[in-house]
Amino acid sequence: MIPRTMVSNEVYLLPLKDDGSPDVPGEYIYIAPKSKDPVTIRFAIEGTSSICSHGSLWVNIPEHGQPFQRNKFREFKLVPDFNRTLEISIPIYEAGAYAFYTTYAELPDLASNLVNADGTVTKATQKKTPLYYIDVAPRLSLDGQPLPLPALSIFSIISKFMGKYPTDWERHLRGISDRGYNMIHFTPLQVRGASNSPYSLYDQLGWDPACFPAGEPDVQKMVESLEKNHSLLSLTDIVLNHTAHNSEWLLEHPEAGYNLTTAPWLESAYLLDTKLLELGTRLEELGLPTELKDVDDLVKIMDAIKKEVIAQIRLWEYYTLDVERDADAAVESWVANDTDFPQGSVGAGGIDALHSATPKEQAEFLIQHGLQNMDYLGERFRRRANPKVAAALLSALFGRYEGETKDTADQAAARAKIVEILEIVNVPFYKEYDDEVAEILQQLFNRIKYVRLDEHGPKFGPINAENPLIETYFTRLPVNEKTKKHKKEDLVLANNGWVWGGNALVDNAGPNSRVYLRREVIVWGDCTKLRYGSGPEDSPWLWEHMTKYARMLAKYFAGFRIDNCHSTPLHVAEHILDEARRVRPDLYVVAELFTGSEEMDYVFVKRLGISALIREAMQAWSTGELSRLVHRHGGRPIGSFEVDEVSSNEGRSSSISGTNGDGVYTREVIRRIRPVPVQALFMDCTHDNEVPAQKRDARDTLPNAALVAMCASATGSVMGYDEIYPRLVDLVGETRLYTSEASNAPVKTGEGKGGIAGVKKLLNQIHTLMGMDGYDETHIHHEDEYVTVHRVHQESRKGYFLIAHTAFPGYGNGNGAFNPVHLTGTKARHLGSWMLEVDASKEAVDEVLSDKKHLRGLPSRLVGLPGVRMEVKGQDTIITVREKFPPGSIALFETWIPAAEHSSGLDNFVTSGAKTAMEELDLVDLNFLLYKCEPEERDASDGQDGTYDIPGHGKIVYAGLQGWWSILKDVIKDNNLAHPLCQHLRDGQWALDYIVGRIERASKKEEYRRLAKPAQWLKERFDAIRPIPSFLLPRYFGLVLRTAYLAAFERGISLMDSNVIKGQWFLQSLAMVSVQQTGLVKSASLYPNRLVPSLAAGLPHFAVSWARCWGRDVFISLRGLYLGTGRYAEAREHIHAFASVLKHGMIPNLLGSGNNPRYNSRDSVWFFLQCIQDYTRLVPNGLSILDDKVKRRFLPYDDTYFDVNDERAYSKESTIAEIIQEVFQRHAEGMKYREANAGPNLDMQMSDAGFDQEIKVDWSNGFIFGGNQANCGTWMDKMGESERAGSKGVPGTPRDGAAVEITGMLYSNLKWVASLNEAGKFKHSSVRKADGTEIALKDWAALIKENFERCYFVPISPDEDSKYDVNPAIINRRGIYKDLYRSGKEYEDYQLRCNFPIVMTCAPDLFVPEHAMHALWVADTALRGPTGMATLDPSDMNYRPYYRNSEDSEDFATSKGRNYHQGPEWLWPTGFFLRALLKFDLMRRGRDDAEGRTEAFQQVTRRLIGCKEMIQRSPWAGLTELTQKNGEECHDSCPTQAWSAGCLIDLYMDAAEEQAKLEKQSLPLR
Repeated sequence: MIPRTMVSNEVYLLPLKDDGSPDVPGEYIYIAPKSKDPVTIRFAIEGTSSICSHGSLWVNIPEHGQPFQRNKFREFKLVPDFNRTLEISIPIYEAGAYAFYTTYAELPDLASNLVNADGTVTKATQKKTPLYYIDVAPRLSLDGQPLPLPALSIFSIISKFMGKYPTDWERHLRGISDRGYNMIHFTPLQVRGASNSPYSLYDQLGWDPACFPAGEPDVQKMVESLEKNHSLLSLTDIVLNHTAHNSEWLLEHPEAGYNLTTAPWLESAYLLDTKLLELGTRLEELGLPTELKDVDDLVKIMDAIKKEVIAQIRLWEYYTLDVERDADAAVESWVANDTDFPQGSVGAGGIDALHSATPKEQAEFLIQHGLQNMDYLGERFRRRANPKVAAALLSALFGRYEGETKDTADQAAARAKIVEILEIVNVPFYKEYDDEVAEILQQLFNRIKYVRLDEHGPKFGPINAENPLIETYFTRLPVNEKTKKHKKEDLVLANNGWVWGGNALVDNAGPNSRVYLRREVIVWGDCTKLRYGSGPEDSPWLWEHMTKYARMLAKYFAGFRIDNCHSTPLHVAEHILDEARRVRPDLYVVAELFTGSEEMDYVFVKRLGISALIREAMQAWSTGELSRLVHRHGGRPIGSFEVDEVSSNEGRSSSISGTNGDGVYTREVIRRIRPVPVQALFMDCTHDNEVPAQKRDARDTLPNAALVAMCASATGSVMGYDEIYPRLVDLVGETRLYTSEASNAPVKTGEGKGGIAGVKKLLNQIHTLMGMDGYDETHIHHEDEYVTVHRVHQESRKGYFLIAHTAFPGYGNGNGAFNPVHLTGTKARHLGSWMLEVDASKEAVDEVLSDKKHLRGLPSRLVGLPGVRMEVKGQDTIITVREKFPPGSIALFETWIPAAEHSSGLDNFVTSGAKTAMEELDLVDLNFLLYKCEPEERDASDGQDGTYDIPGHGKIVYAGLQGWWSILKDVIKDNNLAHPLCQHLRDGQWALDYIVGRIERASKKEEYRRLAKPAQWLKERFDAIRPIPSFLLPRYFGLVLRTAYLAAFERGISLMDSNVIKGQWFLQSLAMVSVQQTGLVKSASLYPNRLVPSLAAGLPHFAVSWARCWGRDVFISLRGLYLGTGRYAEAREHIHAFASVLKHGMIPNLLGSGNNPRYNSRDSVWFFLQCIQDYTRLVPNGLSILDDKVKRRFLPYDDTYFDVNDERAYSKESTIAEIIQEVFQRHAEGMKYREANAGPNLDMQMSDAGFDQEIKVDWSNGFIFGGNQANCGTWMDKMGESERAGSKGVPGTPRDGAAVEITGMLYSNLKWVASLNEAGKFKHSSVRKADGTEIALKDWAALIKENFERCYFVPISPDEDSKYDVNPAIINRRGIYKDLYRSGKEYEDYQLRCNFPIVMTCAPDLFVPEHAMHALWVADTALRGPTGMATLDPSDMNYRPYYRNSEDSEDFATSKGRNYHQGPEWLWPTGFFLRALLKFDLMRRGRDDAEGRTEAFQQVTRRLIGCKEMIQRSPWAGLTELTQKNGEECHDSCPTQAWSAGCLIDLYMDAAEEQAKLEKQSLPLR
């Protein structure tokens, strides 16, 4: 037998929002593959989201073996499907920054008519989303092993200080490797320019001959030696922004820079720069100081700048118009009648308004409409007035020029006028000039003061040729044989530099920036700024040259450090990195990026696929700040929750395919894309930082390095740091060579002289080990002078613990009074304690700096310390710092948690086996395991048990797993270890006891015996985690709960209809509401003497006893919650139960388990019959229910009431078919009765008249009429309760007469039964009326159809009123369907409410489709809220949208919540509205109109967004009963209501049916 191998395929789930953006916080999608295998990105898109209309997903992820091309996108068509989530899986084979976007036809607003009034059809606008990026990290390897990026320990060197190649180099490289570093960073290795700075490159394609005499072969040998002999990868700088100002190739290609030809806007800046330099040479001649002693001397210089430079160069001419020139041109155009009023320039007052305007207003006209060349400052007087527009203004003032006659103004007058206006136009330009000159002078003052006078400045000394007055912003190329072919403007090139607080996306030398003129650039005089333009066509030679440079570097080096990334044009960096990745796909890219904002950092990181940003520990100014930086880069907190919703063992969406024939099994491990910060390369010191001896205390070299090494990111250091150089090495001016003790002899771990190499070796080894093995949880603690770091592996719980006593100025030599460290449940092994002793005296520093040949460190030694005392108490370890532990000391420990050492791995054990434990549960078991609110739990335990109370949080909403998961899902997602639940778990294990005890007790009852296995599973998992330290309990509790919850949820879904099993998450969430609302409740069975599961109306208000089971609620909910989920047995049971209590031809409003049913709802029975009709249609062999027999609680056709214990109770039986006939018969002949047991004991709010019921048919139209103004017999059943307001006994919404939904359902069921009769499947064909005559069921239906539109529709146009039964005087809104017909208050008939769509779903043929669609459009506009439908038209005088049941005011309309149905937005009607909208929108579109049909589904999808958000947000995992206006939360609402969910499942059922019709398939869908 072939042994089986399991191969995991990593799938990263990327859901897209309705607008096509990624549903990932911050939209930063970073994927770090765990292996060399390809990863799969799986886009998940709701089947009819907005982007699915003519939608396509476009990705530039290439197919396997194809090269990456940034602008080449593959198209994936989005095929709409209302019932599914579209999934597009795309494998990614290589690292890089990939992009995607979507295109789609924008969904138009819902229209009542598809054709416009002019006969045209509005076409959808094509839209394209922005680009979104997916960054896939490179996969590095070293010595044949993967090297994850957080395992990198990088060492930075400046090549020019390395000495001779290869001898000195090899010595240093060996020492670097011996210290445990695994990557070396080389500053640029190319030929340097005149300044000798490593970053000022003379020739990008030439290697430094001093280091590499043989050039490229030497580089190749060095890189090979690095990996083979020293186990070092290599990283080098790439410099893209500038070249050395003396680069030879600039003489041939000055167009590669910003010169006065390629950047004419720099002319004024160049002129200013030149004149400032000239002034510097004339100071003596002008009697001004050449060496500044104080600010007074500087003020004298500044006065000279104003007089000798600013005034002399007439700088204002670059800002203003040449008035004389523009006036002449304007008059010339006016004389020639060559005028132009630009479109939109003449206002409502016409030309006359210009004529009468003030000169200032006339100038404003020119400023707004008549100026040219306003885009940038160029040559003098570049700005000008458009002569045609100026001439048009003159024509408005003087009329058309007719020659020099007495009837027309002469040219002189016109010229004088336009001069006056142009002078006014110039006023804001002079203001602009004044402001900029002020800024120029301020910048010059500050800079000269800094470089000449400030204590912390370089103090340049005398102003002379070597140190001119200013640092020049421009390189002036010489005129010689090579340059004489160029224009003189070509030879002036802008130097590069940086700007405080500059926008990284703005080109500082571009036309939209004036920083060179305003003197805001901190310039590098040795570097000329490179000009790439917008693409290769703008600077072809430069693009080609720099591309060769990038490819050459990528050939040899594993990574790039992008120097000055913030100044590199993004499109240039993209191209360069694309080219480099062609050479080396797994290119590691780090960047020096200082944009000034984290948001801007993300822009660069996402687009370029930057692997890490350089961050510097030496930026910290205190122990606290250093602790903050370590915390930022340290990793996730210890005990963090695992966020991959699917573990690698088993889970909700993982799938395992069969073998491939070689015994290799593949499985998907689905990961959610975590929101992550930008990865860091955290350096203890860089070549830009002052060293600890300068900035802190030299002894801090050790604790600073140790703290950095403990971080869960790539880390790094620089040559000279470990050696304790006394000063930052000057990149440019330094000429001495490196020395290091580590380069001279093998490095021994621990004590030693000449720096910290001995301990750095151990730190680097630990850092690499932790990075390779995934130790990514860290606890950082700051206490005075100390920082401790504990970094652990999230599964094995092994870790390393560091105590660092930092050394900042003033810390002295004591131990800093550090409190003992208590490591709970943790064992520790002391790896060592050391202190750093450094002679940082002035004499020592001077002696080291006096060496003219070598860079040396300060005299130092690492001394081993006894350091700590360790005390073991049970499973705990207490660590105390001894007396001798001065600043500059560290202690290092290895830790482990014995309780986490499970034989199969604790994580593995607690997340396995749950599916097997749940596999025998039925949906009633799951109701107990997952749900049970407080009243249900109390009911089951005779008041003993309730839901769990979490201190600081309150009671969970369910006793079952959902109650815990509702809290945990957000705690896990946010990694919120500070949540009260987490603290409670740390405080004790009571929650574990509660969960297991509850299920164990239940499993001993016969009805819940199958819960024994889940109880055993939970007990074993909880027992396994009980011994672990309390600080880890939240994490493991989360793992166990999530595993159990997801297994239970998945078990529930697996027991449902295939449409649910294959449906999208929202449908599945709705379906689970059927489990939530259906369970065994002792006080609320369906029968008086037999316990069966019953359906609650809602939780927790309608959970137990008489309040649980409502006839109306059950049968509004049943189609979705039971028929739509495949729970046919439960549906049948509820139909039987309510059929058994039929009385007065009605089912009860309140069932009361059949003991005390109440018959006061006129609509319930019609929802009941509608459900039976749906049952026969949707359930296999559904018609058989008609023959089912039920025993009758009351006698058939007899209104006598008797107690449940009466012998007549349940003595008779009827078939369901007979029950149906009895309903029709009783209504046909009419009923008049008084409710049994009427009075305050039955209903304390109702007036006496309200208990009287009369129901009858008007045979002129076939409608059933019923109710009176004292009762409320439909679902809008709120009775007034306030004695204070005088509303007690006065219904809020009586809805007497013929309610529209009753009429519609009556018709639907008559038509259905008549068709059954014709097919021989229902024996009754007619009913007997009150007068004794018979009417056929089909004729009764026909009578209703004949009159429905006439009686209920309110015509759009008054011209049509005569065709309908309307009273125009009362009409408030037209184009709607009445809510009632012939009610007790006529105006109530005409109120727009949300009931008519119910009729549209069950009896669409009653409607004229155009009328129906218009009415739906009105309802969409007027009634629809974010989640629910307003129960009354906002334009109605009775509209009161805020329901507060507790309000006891004098307001008749709202007191005691009488406005329950007078405006608040109820959710269940949303389902009927959307079903109707879908039905009639599809009806008006042709079967071949695929685009239109998709739009119909999308209109519905768009209107579900609020409900989807609600069910995700709700701790009840359901949809609320109602909201206030615009979806505001209603605190008196039931937070999860059966019908709110059920009616939306109805929608999905309809959608599946419509799609099946279209595809000529039978249900269920695939």
